[in-house]
Amino acid sequence: MNRSFIARVCIVFSLVIGMLAGRATLGMSAEPRLDTATIERLTGNKGEFNEQEGVFTVRAPRTDLDVHVAGAQLTPSLGLTSWAAFQQTKDETMVMGDMVLLEDQINPVMSVALENGLAVTALHNHFVWDTPRVMFMHIRGMGEAVTLASAVGKVFSAIRDTNHDTDRVPRTDIRPAQTSLQSKVIEDILGVKGQLTSGVYKVTIGRTTQMDGHEVGKTMGVNTWAAFAGNDEQAIVDGDVAMLESELQPVLKALRHAGINIVAIHNHMTMEAPRIVFLHYWGVGSTRDLARGIKAALDTQHHS
Repeated sequence: MNRSFIARVCIVFSLVIGMLAGRATLGMSAEPRLDTATIERLTGNKGEFNEQEGVFTVRAPRTDLDVHVAGAQLTPSLGLTSWAAFQQTKDETMVMGDMVLLEDQINPVMSVALENGLAVTALHNHFVWDTPRVMFMHIRGMGEAVTLASAVGKVFSAIRDTNHDTDRVPRTDIRPAQTSLQSKVIEDILGVKGQLTSGVYKVTIGRTTQMDGHEVGKTMGVNTWAAFAGNDEQAIVDGDVAMLESELQPVLKALRHAGINIVAIHNHMTMEAPRIVFLHYWGVGSTRDLARGIKAALDTQHHS
């Protein structure tokens, strides 16, 4: 093998390597990378980048909590860490996360998330027998990375600011046996007639979906309901809203705007079409204000 042949092979090899490197560089530049330093600054928390998935996750351990489950002490590593994960898509940034909240923090923190453009996608427990009770609020967002990071930072700040703020709990000593509210006020506002039983006035509105090829509706549990007790000046309402996935955020915003507290967001079924999400709520106030708040939420829906 002469030297000129070896030289030609080396030249060709170098050209191929250069072309591959150039393509790799172009490929990398075509995929925008997250500004992780800015995300850390805006969220107020350090993060970690997963190179394989292209995801940057910031974490906020709830080291301020002393939570026990059936006597066992929980630490942040056992599930008491709030987090938010950022991923760059072709045109936008996506964020998903889970916030660790005491019961009295749920609604003020949720309002901050909604007011800053984040979607709240679930609210539920991860434990039973926990003291104090801990709930988990899942969030999602799409848009500019800076806008999302700023919104997540405000959520983290709200968690710190509302820690152990028990003054936010809507306490009342209403007893259903002493109910004296005027049911017609509720009927006129909601446009639905209900039934008074044992001091509780309840209205129920049906929805429909399909399961296993069969239509299921109101009596099978696919329904929105509201139950009132108390008097016209001071009443309580609790209930459940059955909604399409696309209706969840408008319903949340309407109820929170009315001062009605969200206590759970989850599914009651699987494999149904269309998918139905259920939202449980609790409110304290005048009968008229509570009914108006629920009516505003109902008005965001397209009933089927």
